[in-house]
Amino acid sequence: MADNTSQQIAELNQKVDTILEYVNQQRLKSQAIDDLVADASIIGKDVYDSTVTALDEREVILDPDQLRELGIRMAQNVGNFNNMLSSFGSVMDLVKDLEPIANEVIIDATKQLHEFEKKGYFEFIKEFGRIIDNIVTHYGAEDARMLADNVVAMLDVVKNLTQPDMLKSIDNAVRVFASLEMDNIPEYSIFKVMREMNKPEMKKSIGFVMMFLKNMSKDTNNQ
Repeated sequence: MADNTSQQIAELNQKVDTILEYVNQQRLKSQAIDDLVADASIIGKDVYDSTVTALDEREVILDPDQLRELGIRMAQNVGNFNNMLSSFGSVMDLVKDLEPIANEVIIDATKQLHEFEKKGYFEFIKEFGRIIDNIVTHYGAEDARMLADNVVAMLDVVKNLTQPDMLKSIDNAVRVFASLEMDNIPEYSIFKVMREMNKPEMKKSIGFVMMFLKNMSKDTNNQ
């Protein structure tokens, strides 16, 4: 009987110790919460005082009615805010998905720019800028207006010059001129010129010149 009583007393003491430990833990937690609340109160007071000071320095007056209206509108648009946050999350997911593609595009663009630099594109653009600067320096606004008025006619001339037959003729003329020895030009007398003009190739050349002049005169009269 005595053993049974001793066992019950031991169990009771163990339960009391457990209850006391639980009470002590709750006291510690309550004390930690109280400390946190106190610290938060101090921080909140400092924030409030700083905010009031800043608003007062900027002469900002808060209307309670406007603040209440703002709160009501925010409450009414909670759903819209949630949708906006969901859309923002979708955009962030899209950005993450596109990030590898963007990195590849940047790498390819960097490689292409490096190739352009190796080939001298940037140096060419720099020198071309000097050409534009020289044009602007040596020509005025009136010259630019005249260029604008006649640019179509100039482009027509360029277009005609780039025709295959015309380019071939120009190329032949340039090659013939380049092959001439300017320091060793023979002298021709009138009689020698007359004999040369009787040759078939000279007659053909004279016919070409005459047709050229005749057609040019005709086009000039028609304008």
